[in-house]
Amino acid sequence: MSQSLDKVQTESAILYRQALEVMPGGCSRNTILRKPHPLYADNGRGCYLADKSGRSRIDFSNNLASLIHGHAHPAVVAAVVEQLYKGTAYTLATESEVRYAEHLCSRNKGFEQVRFVNSGTEAVMCCLKAARAYTGKPKIAKVEGCYHGSYDYAEVSQTAAPDNWGDADNPSSVPVVIGTPASALDGVIVIPFNDPGRAITILDNHAGKIACVLVDLLPHRVNLSPVSAEFITEIYRWTRKNNALLVYDEVITFRTLYGGAQDWFGVHPDLTALGKMIGGGFPAGAIAGCRDVMQVMNPLNDHCLFPLSGTFSANPITMVAGLTAMELYDRVAVERINNLGKRAREGIREAIRVADVPFCVSGAGSLFRVHVKPEVPEDYRTAYLAAEEGRLLNSLLDCLFDDGLMLINTCTGALSTVMTEKEIDFAVELFLDGFRKIRPLLAARTAA
Repeated sequence: MSQSLDKVQTESAILYRQALEVMPGGCSRNTILRKPHPLYADNGRGCYLADKSGRSRIDFSNNLASLIHGHAHPAVVAAVVEQLYKGTAYTLATESEVRYAEHLCSRNKGFEQVRFVNSGTEAVMCCLKAARAYTGKPKIAKVEGCYHGSYDYAEVSQTAAPDNWGDADNPSSVPVVIGTPASALDGVIVIPFNDPGRAITILDNHAGKIACVLVDLLPHRVNLSPVSAEFITEIYRWTRKNNALLVYDEVITFRTLYGGAQDWFGVHPDLTALGKMIGGGFPAGAIAGCRDVMQVMNPLNDHCLFPLSGTFSANPITMVAGLTAMELYDRVAVERINNLGKRAREGIREAIRVADVPFCVSGAGSLFRVHVKPEVPEDYRTAYLAAEEGRLLNSLLDCLFDDGLMLINTCTGALSTVMTEKEIDFAVELFLDGFRKIRPLLAARTAA
């Protein structure tokens, strides 16, 4: 280890010891933690992220899929700097909010109106509250294992395990946080992924009380495989029949097509939650949907069913950054990055074959995920990682990180438009090397 590298890593250790004194776990988000301590960022440029040691890595995490154009894109930086000199937030409306709302509505015929908030979590939360307000019903239904942020109702059964997830015909509502009120758990109906017959039976048992069904069309935490056309069609028909709303969580998946993953199916929901990339690198969320349902948030109504406001909602920095980023993410850019995503998945699949390891890869559009499974899991229960599988996955992630590749900690990659075939092919080479490095662990596992 070089003297300069040792010095900076020591500085990272010092920073982390200081952080432990003032933040639980020494951080504000668990995803940055590494052993023995997190590395601290120095700068990001394009698709590369450098830590304070000066070590640069190809960034396939992109701040958990939120940086569609990578780091410090010149056009986004220029737009933000120009706005900074005008101010960062006002108690006045801004033209940038109007222009950005117009742009988002132009991308999807199901987006008749938009309201901006500050995160994907908040967007999902507001969609659920709007559904309750519109239907007058108290319960929501969601797919087992799906991540939808940290709202009590949205996070139910996000981390369910074999010892508590219950029978597949009647999945339990499992809390993430100890102390979650029983009323919140009772207010959530859990359905299986891509099993329309079982899902509809469960929904029928609660038909008169369900305000909405919440669906992620490419659920990252389940298996990063698209929902089937049959599943989403049956769920849509059920909501029409039972006076419930269909809500899509496109916080991550909006990147997959110009109008979002819902364009795969042509089945448009009543409400869509957006976030991550729509902020252009700044905190952002949005609720988009049909005009009739969106009216529950209209403060001009005689009786507003869902009053919604927020100090930093639609702040001009996020609006100009987001609008600039999304205008850059046109149909040509979407097609190009999706082709790179296909190249990555095919390359990793070939690396798995060459290395002869019991792994597989899933994904769509500009996203991929590697599983410690010989075949792509069908649902959350088959995707669930046993302890030894988790250790193997972490070993692979550590190998890749040490060799210069950053991924989301589920071994998921989210591409950025500034990537080229060069970065994709290099990442595939690193995966092949990583698979080979963990073969001894696989052999030991087999022997045991």
